[in-house]
Parts: sequence; structure tokens; C-alpha cells
Amino acid sequence: MGNFERYLSLWVGLCIAAGLVLGNVAPELFRFFASLEVAQVNLPVAVFIWVMIYPMMVQVDFSSIRDVGRRPRGLALTLVVNWLIKPFTMAALGWLFFRVIFADLVDPQTAGEYIAGMILLGVAPCTAMVFVWSHLTKGDANYTLVQVSVNDLIMVFAFAPIAAFLLGVSDVAVPWETLLLSVLLYVLLPLVAGVLTRRSLDSADNHERLNHFLAVLKPISIAGLLATVVLLFGFQAETILAQPLAIVLIAIPLLLQTYGIFALAYGAAKALRLPHNIAAPACMIGTSNFFELAVAVAISLFGLQSGAALATVVGVLVEVPVMLSLVAIANRTRHWFPAPEASS
Repeated sequence: MGNFERYLSLWVGLCIAAGLVLGNVAPELFRFFASLEVAQVNLPVAVFIWVMIYPMMVQVDFSSIRDVGRRPRGLALTLVVNWLIKPFTMAALGWLFFRVIFADLVDPQTAGEYIAGMILLGVAPCTAMVFVWSHLTKGDANYTLVQVSVNDLIMVFAFAPIAAFLLGVSDVAVPWETLLLSVLLYVLLPLVAGVLTRRSLDSADNHERLNHFLAVLKPISIAGLLATVVLLFGFQAETILAQPLAIVLIAIPLLLQTYGIFALAYGAAKALRLPHNIAAPACMIGTSNFFELAVAVAISLFGLQSGAALATVVGVLVEVPVMLSLVAIANRTRHWFPAPEASS
């Protein structure tokens, strides 16, 4: 990993600051960007998210799924955490904090939007950044690809129903058409494009063209991430600076969720005696969020200036530094786990 990627949290922090400054200095420009919508989907955000996600989708090798039968426990742990635990604990924490603990600090409508944003984060397991976390923990790259591949397949079918169920439980109206369109745009289509690209470039005896293509795309993907951060914080700049307390209130349950889910998954991985090169990525996938999708759906469902969009943007603010701290914890506790298995 190069120095640029190593200091990603710094660049994200600088882009957050840049977005806040630009959003207040030139609010008309960001209002213009915000007006560029088709079917409730913001076009500039969609472009940058595609730039960011597409290179990650090219790395997904669905042929690796056939190897999972030999080592199913790591995948099973990830799937249980992602789809049977995490969405529901996020919804519960959102309700607890914004309907009970912070009820006197936030009006009911805004509280409902904050809960909705948290739910969208909880239902979207990490796809893109997980490759970075796996690399930093010296994870099994092929096994990580299997986990991401299976998660993406499940997300195509499960994201919308689970999100709609939890949003409905939270008394938030769900426009199914917009939710399904967002899944199509931000999961299914880039996934199909990535698979087709990989198939056209890769061969069993020669990975050179694919590796060269990925090397070219890597800085473009990171640029897409940073541009997305600038744009999102530019959209929310006036709200964030006018309501700093809101950022703190949203960040508290998000931090509890992230560290709590990691502790649960990491403890389960240790109990299952998974090797560290499978356990660490499994826990990182289960802990981190596909915040790109969550932000896009929140904007599509509730609007750029909504509390839901703000909550997902706070998820971006929390994500990178928190995940880097969990990477450090995982690396320092490597000795808790059996010797790594060889990459498949």
C-alpha cells in the first residue's frame, strides 16, 4: 500500500474540511449540483459513486465462490453478522437514542430521519473499502473476494426488503421504486459491469492485463471517494456548521454500533478458532458500511438536506478513522488466533 492510501484518513479529513468550506463559501454552486436529479437520484453523486465503486467491483471474482465450501466458517460469520444482527442492532440503537435518550434534544420528525439514515447504513455491508481493511490486516485476499462476492449477491436481493421493513417499523414511508432504483444503480449495474470487465481482461494463465487495468483504476477510485466526500459535505455544510450538536448526537450511536459489532464478531471468530487472515477481514466486512450506497439511497429517499442524508454523511465521517483503529486492534491481537491458512 502506497503512502497516499496509508494516509487515507488524513485525505478524507482534508476533503471533509474542503467540503465544509466550499459549501459555505459557494452555496449556490452546491445548490446547483443538488438540483441535477433524475428520478430522485442526484447525478453528480451517482457519477462519483460509480467512479469509486466500479474499480472495486472489477476485483470481485465470482469464480472464487466455488472454494468457499472448504472453509465456510468465516463466510458464515460474516453473513450472520451482516444480515441477521447488524441491521437490527443499528435500528434498535437509533430508536433508543433518538426516541428515548435524545428525545428532548431532537424534534420527532428529524429524529425519524436520523434513525432512517442509521438504518440505511446498517443494512449496507461494506463492499469497496473492505479490500483496504483486508490488505492492512494481511487478510487472505481470495477469501475476502469470496466474502465480498457473496455479500454483493445477497445485497442485490436483500437490501431493499430489509431496509423497507426496518424503515416501516420506524414509521418512515418507503417509496419502493426509488429504493429499488438505487440498488439497481449502485449495486447491480456496477457489479455486472465489473464482472464483464474482468471477464474480458482476465484469463487463467495471464492476469497481466487485469492487474494493469486495476493499477490504473486504483487512483481513480480513490479520487472518486474523495470527490464524493467533498460533494456530500458541501451539500450539508450549512446544516453541519449550524447544528454541530446534531453531528455529535448521531456519531455516538454509530460509534457504539461499530465497536460493539466488531467486539461481537471478533469474539465469535476467536471462539470459532478462525485463522487471523480470515477472522480479521470477516470482522471488518461485518463492521464497516457500504456508506456510498447508504448515502445515495438516503438522498434519493429523503433529499439532500434531510436528516437521513446527514446521518449517512456522519457515517462517512466516522467510518475511516474508526476502521483504522479496528485494524490496529486486529493486528495487535494476531496472536489470539491460530496460524494463518494459505491463500486459496
